Amino acid sequence: MVEFKYEVVEKIAVLSESSKGWTKELNLISWNDRDPKYDIREWSPDGTKMGKGITLSDEEVAVLKKALDSRGL
Repeated sequence: MVEFKYEVVEKIAVLSESSKGWTKELNLISWNDRDPKYDIREWSPDGTKMGKGITLSDEEVAVLKKALDSRGL
């Protein structure tokens, strides 16, 4: 299995929490020493395990924000 490195640069928000304590979070994460990207994924209660997620660049977050704003969200 290929190893990877990550650093949570900034915890931005907890979006939800499951009954088992896993939290869906929006964070700024640096993957493999690259520039940080926005990241949405689930994390175990102790923060040692993560689920599948999605990473977004600054530009992608701006497009998402614009789309949500246009819907009044």
